[in-house]
Amino acid sequence: MRRSLLAIALAATLTAAPAAAQGFGQPSGFTTDNPVIRRIWAIGMDSSQAARFGQVLFDSLGPRLTASPGMAAAQDWLVSLYSSWGITARKQQYGTWRGWRRGRSHIDMVAPRVRSLEGTMLAWSPGTNGRAVRGDVIVFPDVADSAAFIAWLPQARGKFLLASFPQPTCRPDTNWAAWATGTTLARLRAARDTARTAWTESVRRAGYTPGTTRLDPRLEARLDAAGVAGILTSNWSAGWGVDKIFDTRAELVPIFDVSCEDYGLLYRLAMNHQGPAVEVFAESEALGEVPVFNVTAEIRGRELPNEYVMLAAHFDSWDGSSGATDNGTGTITMLEAMR
Repeated sequence: MRRSLLAIALAATLTAAPAAAQGFGQPSGFTTDNPVIRRIWAIGMDSSQAARFGQVLFDSLGPRLTASPGMAAAQDWLVSLYSSWGITARKQQYGTWRGWRRGRSHIDMVAPRVRSLEGTMLAWSPGTNGRAVRGDVIVFPDVADSAAFIAWLPQARGKFLLASFPQPTCRPDTNWAAWATGTTLARLRAARDTARTAWTESVRRAGYTPGTTRLDPRLEARLDAAGVAGILTSNWSAGWGVDKIFDTRAELVPIFDVSCEDYGLLYRLAMNHQGPAVEVFAESEALGEVPVFNVTAEIRGRELPNEYVMLAAHFDSWDGSSGATDNGTGTITMLEAMR
């Protein structure tokens, strides 16, 4: 992921000693009576606009994947907001990147019973060309070596491959520690470590690097070429209902991240030969190489106009969520400083 910087240059014109406020209480903790510094403190603490900026950025604008329409819209909002304050702001191109537009996506289990699953396609995933795609679900094979994996691949054609380690539990360890006995937690961890090691070794024997956050790009390419219907992953964050939604380099077939619980359901059904099948629908559009930009805002000082204080936060995010902590909070800090 490219890191697009929101770079803000402020001329250093204040020479008084910095404020040393004790927590968020009264300004009596300051070591200076400088009225400018006291005013800065008051604006930040008593009339903060952070919540208002956050609501627009996270709810209305949303994720800011590099080279996506969402990023362009959010950057235009930044420039407009700064300009409304009388601050010079501009978009500066720093290169190009592969553009991509997310559309709707949906995944359902259709056998051995019907259940809508919690899942979404990864960033830069191909879509399903305007149609729903149905196929059986299979697990990653436990093969002796890469030659055996290549020999197995024709069996995967037209099917959805489960390509991540299946968690034995989706309850965080902290919750187990709170409610289970120490012996139970130790047994769970040991069993999980053993299962993860076995799964990791099976991927290595097939000739690929087991991914902790992303699939091996060589494996994605091999499965693309083999004609699988799609790839299902689960990148659990070890918390209640939280996955990390990253990206793929697949060019032909959709790749979905499925929630920990639903992924485990599919895996158990497949391992017990109970005929799981899914139907997926995914809309996406590859936009080709498009220009990408930084947003720069500047307040030029009167006393030292050629000296700079640089404040920065990266503005891009993954597109699976709202981009709040990565790094919308930093962006809002920059906005508040400039305001």
